[in-house]
Amino acid sequence: MSTPFGGGVAVITGAGAGIGAGLARHAAKLGMTVVLADIDAEAIASLRDELEQSGAVSIDAVCDVTDPGAVSALAERVYRDVGPVRLLVNNAGIEQFGYLWDTPVANWNRLLDINISGVFHGVRAFLPPMIEAGEPAWVWNLSSIGGVAVVPLQAPYIMSKHAVLALTECLRLEVELAGHDHIHVQAVLPGAVVSNIFESAGGVTDGDVGAAESQRAAMLDIKADAMDPLAAAEAVFGQAAEDRFYLLTQPDYVGSAMTERANVLATQQAPRLRTQRRFDPT
Repeated sequence: MSTPFGGGVAVITGAGAGIGAGLARHAAKLGMTVVLADIDAEAIASLRDELEQSGAVSIDAVCDVTDPGAVSALAERVYRDVGPVRLLVNNAGIEQFGYLWDTPVANWNRLLDINISGVFHGVRAFLPPMIEAGEPAWVWNLSSIGGVAVVPLQAPYIMSKHAVLALTECLRLEVELAGHDHIHVQAVLPGAVVSNIFESAGGVTDGDVGAAESQRAAMLDIKADAMDPLAAAEAVFGQAAEDRFYLLTQPDYVGSAMTERANVLATQQAPRLRTQRRFDPT
C-alpha cells in the first residue's frame, strides 16, 4: 500500500518512550526526517543515535510542551533548520492514580498542562505554518482507549483523554470550515501498548495511598500482554494512510470500547463499577 509518509518531516512530542518512540521508529523506517521532542534529553539522544545508525535522519529537541514559548521556538527551529512539517504528533502525556479528592493540586495541574495544554500548544505553534505551506500535512493528537471509557482511580488521566478526543474532533471541523483541505486531522486511540507511563505516574501522599498504589499495580500487570510500540505504530500509520479519522492500535479491542461507550450514552446508563477493561495509556 502506498503511503503519504514516505518522506518529509515528522515532529513527535513525547518521543522518548512508549508509543511515541514507536511512532518515531516507524516514521524513520518510512523515510521521514524525525524530530524527537521530549523533556527527557537522555532518552531522545539515545533514540537519535539508534535511528542514525540505521541510516535515518533525526534531530533530538528537548522541549517542555507545557511551555507555549518553548513549543513555538521548536516550531520556528524546525521550519528554519529542517523543513516544512508533514506530520505533527502531539503525544506527550502522563498518568495519575488515586481518588480524585486525594489528588494533589500540583499533580492535577501538571497533568492538565501536559496532556491537554501540551496538545493545544502543539497545534497553535505548528498548524499555522502547515496551513501556510499549502502542502498535504497531518496532525495526530493522542487520545486513548481511556478517551472512550470511564475508570475509577484514574480520573485526571481519563478526563484528559476525553478532552483530547473532543479537541481533535472539533479541530477537524474547524480545519474543514476554514477550507484547509490539505490538512488532515486524526485522533489516535491506543489500547494496551508497552510504556513506562505507569511507573512514572503521580500518586497521592495523603488520603487513601493504598488505593492509588493498588491501581498502579493493577495497571502494571497488563504489561505482559501489551502491544509492542512499533507494531502499534505500524497499525496507526496504515490506518492514517487510508484517511481514517479514528486511528486504533487494536481495531477490534479499542473499537469494542467505542461501541460500548456509544451504547451507554444512547441508553443513558449511569456509570457502573465493573471488571476494568485492560488498557494502557500512551
